[in-house]
Amino acid sequence: MLTSANPSPYLDLPPSVAAAVWRGNDIAAPAGSVVASGWSALDAELPGGGWPCGSLTEVLSPQPSLLEWRLLGAALGRVAASGGSVVLVGPPKPPYMPGLQTLGLSERQLIWVQADTPAQRLWVTEQLVQADITGAVLAWLPQVRAAQLRRLQSRLQGGRALCIALRPEGVRGEASPATLRVLARPGPDWSLRVQVLKRRGPAHDTTLVLPAVPVSLAPILTRRSRVPSRFVPQPTGARHAVVRAATAESIRL
Repeated sequence: MLTSANPSPYLDLPPSVAAAVWRGNDIAAPAGSVVASGWSALDAELPGGGWPCGSLTEVLSPQPSLLEWRLLGAALGRVAASGGSVVLVGPPKPPYMPGLQTLGLSERQLIWVQADTPAQRLWVTEQLVQADITGAVLAWLPQVRAAQLRRLQSRLQGGRALCIALRPEGVRGEASPATLRVLARPGPDWSLRVQVLKRRGPAHDTTLVLPAVPVSLAPILTRRSRVPSRFVPQPTGARHAVVRAATAESIRL
């Protein structure tokens, strides 16, 4: 119990030990390295200031292949720039290489594993993280049990890979052993609405609105097309539907 005479239980600890103690109201530093997301506002809410390596991250979204590249593209570009490979396990659509090249990925750094069944995807992902590859693993795992994710998380600990499980928004209410869990939805005017559902630290109860114009469209979008909500009158509730439709049209980045 804390008292006025002893306001902190850490005062009597050696400085080196006290520094290693994690307090629940602080954002904990991950054990391994991190990869910056590309948004300072998002990095400020992620332990260590980026996507963590050596532990499992879950990214939830309302539809597969709709937002992943916009959310993770900058981080994957950094992985490629440092010489790492990016492995895609069971993506719902074939990778579009010209679009990925705009993110900084070259053909020699991209590995596409066509695994169709849930068991195949999970097995391939486990083998990759167990091999401790240098780079990133993106695995589409819509159907996976918590026990299987727990096993994947245990095999990741202490490794170097950035491992992200891409899952549907519908599993939000299920328990997850992932150290970091993020929900991404389309927002107005090419933005992403991102919530940090789980992290090692205090709860994150706000929604981040991140500017996320697809890289390949940025040079050709006019000022008006960057902010369509300002110029197109719409009924209440229709604006996000328009943005989702526009985003779907640009699925190839």
